Amino acid sequence: MVAVRDHGFPLPLDTPPMEARTAEALPRNDGPWQYEPKWDGFRCLAFKGDRTVDLRAKSGKPLGRFFPELTALLNELKAQDFVVDGEIVIEIEDRASFNALQMRLHPAESRIRKLSVETPAQLVLFDILAAPGGEILLALPLSERRALLEDFVARSNNAALRLSPRTTALTRARLWLEGAGHGSTDGVVAKLLDEPYRAGERAMVKVKRLRTADCVVGGFRYLNGTRQVGSLLLGLYNDQGLLDHVGFTSTIDNDERAALTDKLEKLRGTPGFTGKAPGGPSRWSTQRSSEWKPLLPELVVEVRFDHVTGDRFRHGTKLLRWRPDKAPRQCTFEQIE
Repeated sequence: MVAVRDHGFPLPLDTPPMEARTAEALPRNDGPWQYEPKWDGFRCLAFKGDRTVDLRAKSGKPLGRFFPELTALLNELKAQDFVVDGEIVIEIEDRASFNALQMRLHPAESRIRKLSVETPAQLVLFDILAAPGGEILLALPLSERRALLEDFVARSNNAALRLSPRTTALTRARLWLEGAGHGSTDGVVAKLLDEPYRAGERAMVKVKRLRTADCVVGGFRYLNGTRQVGSLLLGLYNDQGLLDHVGFTSTIDNDERAALTDKLEKLRGTPGFTGKAPGGPSRWSTQRSSEWKPLLPELVVEVRFDHVTGDRFRHGTKLLRWRPDKAPRQCTFEQIE
């Protein structure tokens, strides 16, 4: 297939990555499957033309200025005119650090340059959309694209450009899933070996390892523009006996919101969290109110979570049930270690 060039690249920069739909279990029927770890980083399509490199997030926004070491790496490769699909990760002591990734989203170029030396990123590749030379590979089955990707990574011969593992053995994929949630991965992705690259479609399957924990409700935030509870702030007791903020849950039924607000208002009292306390809005959640109301540590909830990063739940959690039978002091970090 003849490449349609966009600013010197084999594919347009707004080419969307192939995405995944969520499932509760790994697929085993309806076709030959390839399983891969689901990396906990920034999804990235990397474009290289004859002179220029561009990194694009899943949203289509440019990422190159935040990861100059990866741009330099791709520029230095002899290969030109290619597009690869992968995940940007930063590992500290052999564990993924999403906080380190977030710190890169900084307005000051000097700060980014400093971090790129102190905590360099890696690009973990799991697909190739255009081979060196500009040949478009979207229509090829995954089995053929994978072989071309393995050759591409081998020829690159750079430790910062990694090949994501893969397997066709369901037993091994289940072991990956069991070990997900604390290291560099947060689940497993399944892809059909005979399928083309379906840009912009949810043509893959992702399964996350879901676990539960009992947490103290150390505070709450109001729903934006109202005086009703919007989210519960969750805490766990650390080794020093202090209550650390570890995340939140906002899965509150509207029918229960008013009664729950009344209940929480009666328990308002300082300090709420005696260890690490909630912060204000971040670069990722600028709309969230920074104001939170502390509660006496009396309420315990069981929540479901999928990933822990830096002693915090990586995403919002799902409220499963209240635990009046559980003593708050029993809610410790041992549950998520």
